[in-house]
Amino acid sequence: MTKRHRQYPAFSACGLNCGLCPHYHVYGFMDCPGCAGEGSNHCEACKILACCLNKGLEFCFLCTEFPCAKYDGVDAFDSFITHKNQRKNLEKAQKVGLDAYLDEQDEKIVFLRKLICRDSDERQIDLLCVAVNLLELQDVRTVMEQVEEGDGADAGQLFQEMADRRQVPLKLRRNEV
Repeated sequence: MTKRHRQYPAFSACGLNCGLCPHYHVYGFMDCPGCAGEGSNHCEACKILACCLNKGLEFCFLCTEFPCAKYDGVDAFDSFITHKNQRKNLEKAQKVGLDAYLDEQDEKIVFLRKLICRDSDERQIDLLCVAVNLLELQDVRTVMEQVEEGDGADAGQLFQEMADRRQVPLKLRRNEV
């Protein structure tokens, strides 16, 4: 695949919210610039990205064939980031418009950065990334208001409680092969 950088690497061509992944924010040598971001080397094997770039598209949902067979089982397991809403994210961007979707994601990224600045525990950061990724923006806003009020409750606990109310599991699903 010819190296080409994407305009918005924090939202991948396939629908992952890279800007809400711990590797995008905090993990030193594994720091990730997002989907085909500047300096990215790990995206070269991605068939979905290659397909988009070969068609001159930034996102799969812009393709007349979306969703195609490349999406079969793509959200069955997670990597560093949850894949649960991958297709749903693209469908939402298609429905509300890319700018509106990116604005929502950017707001979530700002909240996540604030949370990461407060907590450096790797397990807690992983939980926060999954929670901010999977919960709706209004739920994230509600939890952030509680966190910023400083009532002593821990952000991870507040997100877990919100996720429980919404019946959203916050555990990454690993492929145990």
